[in-house]
Amino acid sequence: MKPLVFILAFAAAGGADTPSRLEEVARIASVMVDGDVAKRIVTERAMRYMLKQDPRDPYLASDNYDVNHEAFIQTKKTLMRLARLVDFPSDVNLWMPIPTDPPRIHLVIRNVNEFSRFWRWGALHQEMFPEMKQVLATGKPLTLTDRPGWVAVLAPVYDSRGDVVGLVEVVSRMNPDPRENVK
Repeated sequence: MKPLVFILAFAAAGGADTPSRLEEVARIASVMVDGDVAKRIVTERAMRYMLKQDPRDPYLASDNYDVNHEAFIQTKKTLMRLARLVDFPSDVNLWMPIPTDPPRIHLVIRNVNEFSRFWRWGALHQEMFPEMKQVLATGKPLTLTDRPGWVAVLAPVYDSRGDVVGLVEVVSRMNPDPRENVK
């Protein structure tokens, strides 16, 4: 009976510490997300169009965006499973840098709840956030609780050579609004 009481007490205590629980998911994600596969998600064709701007066609990049479906689905399933490691609504999103000057970042996979502390609705790519630059440069995870109601953990994604090639955003909201994205 004592082991059961201990397990229940441990589980209840875990619910109060959202940042540490998301940090654990981020640690696991950093190992489980395959950077070699992640680098293959966005096709070369889509990458060529990503930064092109045509005044006659403002949707050129979005209209020409495609992915390698096998790599995309494999990674998306992994991210969805990782989000289920906690018993509250969370998302694990994949961000990949775009080599430009100044550096930009691309949200390659968003997930189920559409939570992201960083993503601007409709943006195909955005200016690199300082927190993301830090994780990409150091390879060390970073926990962010500075935005009221949000907890986000950024963790590096590695390829088979050990290079940081992207990052995951493990994120949750304290009081999510289920109708927020309903237009």
